[in-house]
Amino acid sequence: MASSIVEHITRTGQFPCLFAQHASRTERLVFSFVDDLSKASFMKSASDLAEYLERAASWDGSPATAEPLVMVFHPERVAAPSVASYHQIAWSVLQFWHDVDPAPWPGTVAKDPHTPHWTMCFLGVQIFVNISNPAHRRRRSRNLGPALTLVINPRERFDKVAGDTPAGWKIRQRIRERIEAYDGLAHSPALGSYEAGEIEWRQYGLMESNEPRTDRCPFKMRRDAALEDTEQPNAIPAASGQQVSHNG
Repeated sequence: MASSIVEHITRTGQFPCLFAQHASRTERLVFSFVDDLSKASFMKSASDLAEYLERAASWDGSPATAEPLVMVFHPERVAAPSVASYHQIAWSVLQFWHDVDPAPWPGTVAKDPHTPHWTMCFLGVQIFVNISNPAHRRRRSRNLGPALTLVINPRERFDKVAGDTPAGWKIRQRIRERIEAYDGLAHSPALGSYEAGEIEWRQYGLMESNEPRTDRCPFKMRRDAALEDTEQPNAIPAASGQQVSHNG
C-alpha cells in the first residue's frame, strides 16, 4: 500500500502538492497502518501519531527535510460509500485522539472549530490533517488510491513555508493553480489561511463540489474534568515502533 501511494504521488509529476512530491521522491514519507475501526486500532493510531510528533519536534525548519505522516486504513475493513461517509470515519478518529490525549488543549488555540484559529491538537502540538479517500472522483487531488488516508503535518510547517506573507501567498497560489489543473475543477473555496483567521476544519475534508457548505464540524471538545481523570483511557500507550515506518 505504501508503494502504491508513493507511485500515485510521483508517477506523473503533476500531483499538486510540491512538498508531498518532494517527500515522496526523497523517501521522507512516514507511514502508519490502521487495520480496522476497533478501539485497539484507534489506540495504536494515537500511539503512532505520538511517536511521529516526537520525531517531528526535531525538524530543522527546511521544507526539504519535512516528513509528513501518511496514515493508511485497511481498504477492505475501512470502506464507505461516499466522501461524506469517509469524512465521518476520519473525524471519529480525530475525536478519539482528542479524547485520549493526555495533554491539555493549548491555551492559544480556539476551542470552537467554527471560529478562527481552531485547529486539531494532540500532545499540545497543532496539526493539520488532510483527509483523502477513494470516493473522490472529481477532486482527484484528495484521492490517493483505494484506502482512506490521513496525511498529517505539524501545522507550524505551513506557517513557515506557506504562511500569511507575500512569499506564502505566492506558494499557495501556485499550488492552487496546480490543483485546478490536476482536478479539472476550481480549487475549493474552503482552502484558506489559518493565520488570516479562515476556518480550518473544512480544509481537512473537502467536498466534491464547490457549493457553499452548511454542515457543522462533528468534533466536540471533551469536558475539562476528563483532563484530570487518570482512570479514563486518556493516556496513550507507549509507541511500539512497529507501525510507523519510512517510505521505502
